[in-house]
Amino acid sequence: MPTALKIDFVSDVSCPWCAIGLSALELALQRLQGEVEAVIHFQPFELNPDMPAGGQDIGEHLTQKYGSTPAQQAQIRETIRQRGAEVGFAFSPEGRGRIYNTFNAHRLLHWAGETGPVQQRALKRALLQACHRDRQDMGADMVLLAAVQQAGLDVARAQAILASDEFAREVREQEAFYTSHGIHSVPAVIVNSRHLISGGQPAGVFEQALRQIAAESESAAG
Repeated sequence: MPTALKIDFVSDVSCPWCAIGLSALELALQRLQGEVEAVIHFQPFELNPDMPAGGQDIGEHLTQKYGSTPAQQAQIRETIRQRGAEVGFAFSPEGRGRIYNTFNAHRLLHWAGETGPVQQRALKRALLQACHRDRQDMGADMVLLAAVQQAGLDVARAQAILASDEFAREVREQEAFYTSHGIHSVPAVIVNSRHLISGGQPAGVFEQALRQIAAESESAAG
């Protein structure tokens, strides 16, 4: 019998390393089929909660936030593109272009999570592709609704959520929960509420860690 694992994937739609980390985690879980049975729950984290509507040029933003130069940013972009290609995630070679507020995306992900983990994962992937492959405005309702449709979810229901403040409190509470427990960078992969794997790790790292956690769980249960 495969070992059941609960995985909380704390991340932001606008984070390229989160796209890499998720793809690598999914690859690791494919390799562990028969050994591990994992359910992934996506938890909210905002890298830029104060980002205004319309967003900000990504180069300008990275220079302000990290002091990086255009040359350094181009180098990191190429590293990200290569790491994505290794795990089957296609990034736009030009990068994101602009960075946007992602709070409404998190509200929709919370709703999708209440529908079910499969639906939430489909929406997460659609949102990551819209952001990092297609360079879309992640604060725009039409972009978010297109991702909802791609994930096979109820577009009219999503439209009603966006027109209201539904799930805003729940998202804020979840964000506060994880930051208060020491999560200040993403992706943060939390297994069975106690094991933390930080960063967009290669698939092999996830595979090794999950196999070890599964073995420990079986040992404790036995």
